[in-house]
Amino acid sequence: MTRYLASRMSSVQPSPTIELALNLQQMKAEGHDIISLGQGELDFATPGHIAEAGIAAIRNGQTKYTASSGTPELKAAIAHKFLRDNDLQFSAAQIIAGNGAKQLVFNALLATLDPGDEVVIPAPYWVSYPDMVRLAGGTPIIAPTRAQDGWKLTPETLSEALSPLTKWVLLNSPNNPTGALYSKADIAALCDVLADHHTLIMADDIYEMIVHEGSFATPAKVRPQLADRILTVNGVSKGYAMTGWRLGFAAGPEWLVRAMDILQSQSTSNASAISQAATVTALKQTPDFLPERNARLKARRDMVIAAIADMPGMTAPTPPAGFYVFVDCSGLFGARTPQGTVLETDIDVADYLLVEGRIGVVPGTAFGTPGHLRLAYALEDDRLRAAMHRATDALRKLAIPVAA
Repeated sequence: MTRYLASRMSSVQPSPTIELALNLQQMKAEGHDIISLGQGELDFATPGHIAEAGIAAIRNGQTKYTASSGTPELKAAIAHKFLRDNDLQFSAAQIIAGNGAKQLVFNALLATLDPGDEVVIPAPYWVSYPDMVRLAGGTPIIAPTRAQDGWKLTPETLSEALSPLTKWVLLNSPNNPTGALYSKADIAALCDVLADHHTLIMADDIYEMIVHEGSFATPAKVRPQLADRILTVNGVSKGYAMTGWRLGFAAGPEWLVRAMDILQSQSTSNASAISQAATVTALKQTPDFLPERNARLKARRDMVIAAIADMPGMTAPTPPAGFYVFVDCSGLFGARTPQGTVLETDIDVADYLLVEGRIGVVPGTAFGTPGHLRLAYALEDDRLRAAMHRATDALRKLAIPVAA
């Protein structure tokens, strides 16, 4: 009964992407042939040598509790990754591993936010950011970005969003859902705004390894003078295709990592010992599989962009990173379906594509940017091509009003 629920539950909703995945699973169980473009998960298998390391950990009895923040071996591997890939040096006391990057974002917020504290979140944003801020007692301040700016937060918009109550600024690059990639100059310009402000900076770098054009940059490297208030969050879910292993990691100021560790010790304790062992192998070795995988993803991206160009009422810029295309579907507003229903929102368009096209996409409303759809192209080529054909066929059945 709802009268037993805490008041905080009234301010949050289930994750839209997870809810979509569950709905699609139910439809598939009922016999419908649904192609999902909705979930942020690569179709590639975890690389074999990493999977074997997990199996070896089980056989070798690495199945007990570990320190809540991670084993010494894992922390050493994480430090090695940061030094090799980002030219950043962290001690073991500055590193924490958790049950996915998501838990570490939440723990950082929970450890620092008091009622009234504000967190600046650029939109479009990952669906969970605002609700995690609310659950931690803070207030999300949404800073809109624009397609003409590459869906990147500008210094001017950041300045307008800041206030004396700002506790965090949350940056996600490469971005989910747009694939936006902040250059070193972009990050430097934002850090210049933040240099004289007291706010903490969270860099969610989970898509670091999936870049098609341009170069990845992270705030702690771009502005080392601000390192004492930057938390860098990453993990193995995306680049290593290890979503189900649930292993994320973060590095930053020791006082913050210690507080996160205390929270974790009183909630979930350590991440899976097996996943930790596999991640040691993942991070210590150069990811030689990455160029071939990224080439396949880039080819899929280009195929999706070409298909969208032929779809009525749909437009999309080419994302330089990640594995999503963020599509403007506002050209379909006012269109009439064969059943006579008028499409008025991105949610209507997503519902229509599900019913008529048998494909699942996530409405932009879930990411704080109505009028758009997120399409994930991380699935097998033939299924992705079939999804584009289904979408095109479904959209061509619409009666779309001619623009004045």
